Amino acid sequence: MTDHPITPPPELLKQWEDDWFDEREHADVLLIQAYQAGADAELEACCKLLELSFEWDRSACEDLRAERRPPTSLKQQSLKHLETMERDGYYLPEILQDLRRALEALPDD
Repeated sequence: MTDHPITPPPELLKQWEDDWFDEREHADVLLIQAYQAGADAELEACCKLLELSFEWDRSACEDLRAERRPPTSLKQQSLKHLETMERDGYYLPEILQDLRRALEALPDD
């Protein structure tokens, strides 16, 4: 199976392996991450092919990406950030920026 044209980079495999063996992540989460990474790699390969073979402009591929990978809402991003903070016990500055934006978007009581 390693001779397939779309395989995860060794660093990502190592990260998933470490997460599994160190019990930082459950199998279902790792499988979802692998599934998503494969789908993202396939989308990028399709965009690259379209750009090279059919001389599409980049905006057409950006439209395709936006249609196939719509941005998550601020609420969804924030909830995902909170899950990460709960699970890992730490956060990055970008997480706080997103959470701040989400809170500022809420109406005042």
